[in-house]
Amino acid sequence: MWPLRVLNHRAAIAPLALTSVLLTAQAPLPEPVTDTETELGLAVYDELKGKGEIIASSPLYDTLGPVVEPIAKLAQAHYSHPFKFFLVHEAQPNAFSVPGGNVYVTDSLLYFVKNKEELTGTLCHEVAHTIHHDAMTKVRESRKVLAREVGAAILLGPTLAKAIAIGMIGDLHSQAYSRDIETAADVTGSDICAAAGLNPWGLVWLFQDFQNADPKQIPELLSDHPANESRVKTLEKHFRDSPSVFSSFNSDRASATPLSVPEDAPIHFLR
Repeated sequence: MWPLRVLNHRAAIAPLALTSVLLTAQAPLPEPVTDTETELGLAVYDELKGKGEIIASSPLYDTLGPVVEPIAKLAQAHYSHPFKFFLVHEAQPNAFSVPGGNVYVTDSLLYFVKNKEELTGTLCHEVAHTIHHDAMTKVRESRKVLAREVGAAILLGPTLAKAIAIGMIGDLHSQAYSRDIETAADVTGSDICAAAGLNPWGLVWLFQDFQNADPKQIPELLSDHPANESRVKTLEKHFRDSPSVFSSFNSDRASATPLSVPEDAPIHFLR
């Protein structure tokens, strides 16, 4: 059973756009603005689109779709907006989530991870950030806008929303989250994986691979080198403490599922 005590439980919303669009190798459509979280999410989307980074269509979506579908279906009951996954073109392997349910995955990450479980663990980690509302909390704490403005379900206005979005993208690319927040996302992410029937050991394997890796080759969301060993130990303890949840999953990386990624896949950008 998924330990819901660590989550903010919300009514489920079926992610129809996710399953119908990703399986056709195209990017989903952004969520219409309905409140502050979706407005900020749309502002981030517009900023990335303006930079020419969002991939509109590519065979890479055929690789991503089957991986994210069970994650989104399981996590959806704990967040009030549909989860949607977008591919973006960046040289650095990375993934990041923003308010409103959008999760961005760089195409280079698909080529970087060694197996399906490592990709799954990374994406479950990002979904956990969304469920925990970590980006919104960061906005409040940074005092970029007044807390009452962020908390109210009102439009912020295009200028302010864009300014916050630009700052948010910068934060997400510079590891603005504390170790405690990252560790909490690791734990909840592992719970999401397990509840979806996916092996949660992938994130552990990824951290272990990075102990002696070149920092330039490490995904930004996982490159806090001094903390990797601590995060591994936290996850291993979490798995031991809940044998009914985790004991059925194989900790041997030799059991991992290969990830099939087309070489030099063509990509077309949103304009």
